Amino acid sequence: MSRSRLPAALALACLPAAALAQTATDTRRAELLRERARIDAELAALDTPAPTPAPVHTADTDIIVTGKALPLTTRVTGQTVTTITDQSFRNTPATTIADIVRLSPGVAVIQGNGPRDVGVSVRGSNARNSFGARNIQVYEDDFPVTQPDGLARFDLTDPHAYGAVDVVRGPSSARYGNYAIGGAVNFRTRRGRDIDGVEAGLDAGGDGYANAFATIGHAGADAEYSLFGSFVRADGATGHTQYETGTINALATYALSDRDRLTAKFIYNEGEFELSTRLSMNQYRTNPYQRGCEAAAAAAPGCGTISVLANGINGTRIAQTAAEGDLARNDRRTIAGLRYEHDLDGDTVWRTQGVFDSRVVNQPTSPTPFRGTLESYNVTSDLTHRGRIAGMDATGFVGVFYNYLDNQSLSFNKTPAGRNGIGAPTQNVLGDIRNMGARARIELGLTPDLQVIAGIGAERSIINVRQTAYAYPLAASATIATAPALRRFWNVAPEASLVWRAIEGVKLHARLGTGYGIPQAGALFVTAAGIPGNNADLKAQKTVGIDVGATVALGDTLTAELTGYHEWFRNEQISQSAGVNLLAYTANAPRSVHRGVELGLEWRPWRGTKLGASYSYNDHHYTDFVERLTSGAVSATFDRAGNRIPGVIPTFANARVGYDRPEGALKGLGGFVEVTYRSRYALDNGNLLKAPGYTLANLNLHYDPPGWLSLFVSVQNLFDKTYVGSASVLADSLNAATGQQYGEAILMNTTGSIYAGQPRTLYAGVKARF
Repeated sequence: MSRSRLPAALALACLPAAALAQTATDTRRAELLRERARIDAELAALDTPAPTPAPVHTADTDIIVTGKALPLTTRVTGQTVTTITDQSFRNTPATTIADIVRLSPGVAVIQGNGPRDVGVSVRGSNARNSFGARNIQVYEDDFPVTQPDGLARFDLTDPHAYGAVDVVRGPSSARYGNYAIGGAVNFRTRRGRDIDGVEAGLDAGGDGYANAFATIGHAGADAEYSLFGSFVRADGATGHTQYETGTINALATYALSDRDRLTAKFIYNEGEFELSTRLSMNQYRTNPYQRGCEAAAAAAPGCGTISVLANGINGTRIAQTAAEGDLARNDRRTIAGLRYEHDLDGDTVWRTQGVFDSRVVNQPTSPTPFRGTLESYNVTSDLTHRGRIAGMDATGFVGVFYNYLDNQSLSFNKTPAGRNGIGAPTQNVLGDIRNMGARARIELGLTPDLQVIAGIGAERSIINVRQTAYAYPLAASATIATAPALRRFWNVAPEASLVWRAIEGVKLHARLGTGYGIPQAGALFVTAAGIPGNNADLKAQKTVGIDVGATVALGDTLTAELTGYHEWFRNEQISQSAGVNLLAYTANAPRSVHRGVELGLEWRPWRGTKLGASYSYNDHHYTDFVERLTSGAVSATFDRAGNRIPGVIPTFANARVGYDRPEGALKGLGGFVEVTYRSRYALDNGNLLKAPGYTLANLNLHYDPPGWLSLFVSVQNLFDKTYVGSASVLADSLNAATGQQYGEAILMNTTGSIYAGQPRTLYAGVKARF
C-alpha cells in the first residue's frame, strides 16, 4: 500500500461500524480526490523537473495511528470490540471517564475512592475493587498507562481530551500480557487535524462544579500535535468531597522520513481530593450524603466515623468524622512515552517504544494513612510483516517487552491533627516488580470472507518485596518484624479465533482466549483480619474463555453487535473490606465461572434521529470455594459453591434516544433522553446482603452548529433518585457462640462499603473554536 493510501485505510479501520456505513460514500470520494491529487502532482513534477521534488501531503495524512505496524487496540481482529466516538459525549458534561465507557456493552462503572475516581469493570473484572482499574489493561494512544502492579486510575485524565475510546472485551493476555483478564481499554486523544486551531470551553454545574479546558491542535506536512489542558473543581454533593485537579495531555507525531516516524505522549495530573467515609447500608439509608457530619460529638444520625489513636502510637482511640480527620488524597501522576517506527521494507515495520510512569501518592484516607512513590518503566519492541502465505493474505507479529516497578509504600498511624496528623509508622513495603516476555500473532485470510487468527504470549513475573511491620504494645517496647516475599510466576497465554463474513454486512466470530494476573504486592501482607501480616501464598489467577459473536451493519440505518461468553476461572483473586478502620484482604477462590450476554444497538430510523442501546447480563458464581471464618478461638468453614460473586452487577442496560437537526438554519440543534438501569447485586460471599438496583434518567439539549460556538444544557439524574453509587464488598463474620455466620442484620451495620451516587444536577457548557 502506498503512503498516500495508507492513512485512509487506517482511518477506516479505527471507525465503528455505524460510522463506516454512514460515511462510505464520502470516504470513497475523498480517496478518489487524493488519488487525483497524487496523479496531478506527479504530472506536474514531470512537466517541471526539480532536483528534489517535494512530497505531496493532504489534510487526511494519518501519522498518529501506527503506520503499518499492528495496532494494539484500535483495530483488533477476531475479538469483541466496541468503539465509542466523541459524537456520543462531546455535547455532555463528561465529568468523569464513566460518562464515556459506560456506553459500551459489558462495561460497568462505579464511584471510586474520591469524588473523581472511577472504578471500571469489563465483564466483572474489577467488580471487587473499590477504586481504579484492575484486571484490565489501559492505554492512551496505544501507550500503556497500567503500571506493572496491575493498577490504572481514571482520575488522572479529562474526558474532554478524547476523540474515541476502544473497549476490547474478553481474556486477552496473549496480546496484552499480565492482568488482561477482562480485556483492554484504549483512550484516543483528539487529533491535531480535527482541532486545527484552538478550542476553549467552560462547563459549570451544581455543587460548585466548574471545568475550564482548552485544546490546541494542528497538522502539517510531516508533523501533527494536540495539546490539552484543564482545571476542574467542585464542592461535591456528599459532605467533605471537595476537590481540585489539573491535567495536561499531549500527543505529537513527526515523520522523520518516508520510512521513519516518531510519536511522543505526555500526561500530567495533580489533584487534591477530600474524601468522605464509606457507610454501612443503614447509615446510607439514614444520611446518604453525609449532611451535618462536621464533628463527631455533634454529628447528625447516620454519619460515618473513623477511629484514630490519640497519640498516634497506641492506647486511647478517638472517633472522628471525615471532616474532622480531613480525610484526603493528594496524588500526582506523570507519564511520558516515545514510540519509534521504521519501515524495513514495503511490507515490514519495526516499532519500539518506552514509557516512564511516576505515581506519587499521599493518602490520609483512613486510620492508616498511606504514602508512596511508585515509578515504573515499560519497554516494548516488535515486528509486523504483511504479505502472503500460500497465496493467502497474512499479517505476522512478534514482539518482546519488559516492565519494571520500583515500589516504595509507607503506612502510618493517624493522629487527630487533621490531614497532616501522621503518627508512628505501621508498615513499609519496599521492593520491585518485574514482568518480561514475548508474544506472537498471525492473522491469515483463508478466503476473502474467512480469516483465522492465532496468538500466544509467554511472561515471567517476579515480585521481590519486603514488609517491615511495626507494633507498639502498651507498657512495652516497640517491636519490628520483617517478612520478605520473593514470588516468581511463569504464565503462557494462547488464543485463537475465526472471523467469517457470512453475507454482506454480517460478520461472525468465535474465539478462545486466555488471561492471567499475578497478585498485587500489597495484598501479600494483609491478613484476613484486615491488618498487616503474612498473606504471601496468594496464587496467580487464570482464566480460559470462549466468545461467540456477531456484528450486523444494514446500510447507514442499523448496526448491532451480539456476543455470548463463557469463562472458567482458577484461583480467582477476591478482595473484600474487613471494615472502615481495617485494610482490604485478598484470597483465592479455587474455581469460578463467568458467563453472560452483551448486546449493542444503534438505529437511525430517519435523518437526524438516533437510538442507541446496550444490554449486559452477567452470571458469575463460585463453583469451588470453601471460605473459613474465625472469631476468637472459634473457626468454621462455609461452602460458597453456587453463590454469586459479590460486586458483579447481573443486569445493566443503557438506552439513549436523540435527534439532531441535520440541515437548515438550525443545523446542530438537538438533544437526547438517556435511561440507565442497574439490577441489585450481592455484597458478600454468603449473598446475604445486596445493594439495591436503580434506574436513572438524564436529559440533554445542545446546539452544535458548523460554526465556531457550541452550547449544551444537561440534567443528570433527572428524577433525583437516591442510589448506591459504589459499594465495597464486605467480609462475612462468625458468631462465636453459635458457630454460624452472622446474617443480614449485622452486615447492614458493617461500615466501609457505600458511597451515594450523584443527586439531580444541572450542568451547562459553552465551547468556542478559533
